[in-house]
Amino acid sequence: MLRRINHLGTLVSASRRVLAHPLGIWRAARGYFGVDRWKRAESIADRAALGRFLDARANFVAQTSLYGYLRTRSGMRYPQLFANDEFVKAIDIAKWEMWFACLSDLSVYAGGLIAHRGGAERARITPLLEATIETILGECEGGRDAGRAQRLRSRIALIDWTTVPDDASPFSESPRTLIECAPVLDQLKQLDEEIVRNSVRFRWQEVRRELRRNLDANALMASEALRP
Repeated sequence: MLRRINHLGTLVSASRRVLAHPLGIWRAARGYFGVDRWKRAESIADRAALGRFLDARANFVAQTSLYGYLRTRSGMRYPQLFANDEFVKAIDIAKWEMWFACLSDLSVYAGGLIAHRGGAERARITPLLEATIETILGECEGGRDAGRAQRLRSRIALIDWTTVPDDASPFSESPRTLIECAPVLDQLKQLDEEIVRNSVRFRWQEVRRELRRNLDANALMASEALRP
């Protein structure tokens, strides 16, 4: 399995030396989150495949966005920061906020794409997304955070999927969350805000293309109809 314990936390607490290296972020993310596996274009035709896609890509964007920003902003001092326990604690908070935000954004986009392609009504798509998200949350330590999980559930429960556009609009939480939660001085984040937001949006572009290529909305909804 790609991940059964403490998603991003494993990369912080057990791999400080790897992440502190300039290439460590990308190498760790590729190996741990299975980037290459998604290049093999698994068809998303049932709930399990949808869950794997949401999980892997939310994790990947959260990971690369957070650590990429920290490495860029700290420059040559980046490796030294991981020797500071207070900094690592701040990352631990930020990583989960970012993961929930990424999972939320991608779930909204996926639900909208399913609605437009499969013609399914809200009453069928909402339970599908809710069940998929509950499975993801149940398989990771951070998913037991009641407050963050409830915010995610509330967003999904209220959406009219037919109004979700096939563009960057659904990806609103992840850029904002990175700016708010990254352990960077506020005055620096104010200077960086536009660049950071655009950077996160850019990371979602390939994910959107992958989902468009691999999603079989009709087969997905047909498989849901067969469930007891």
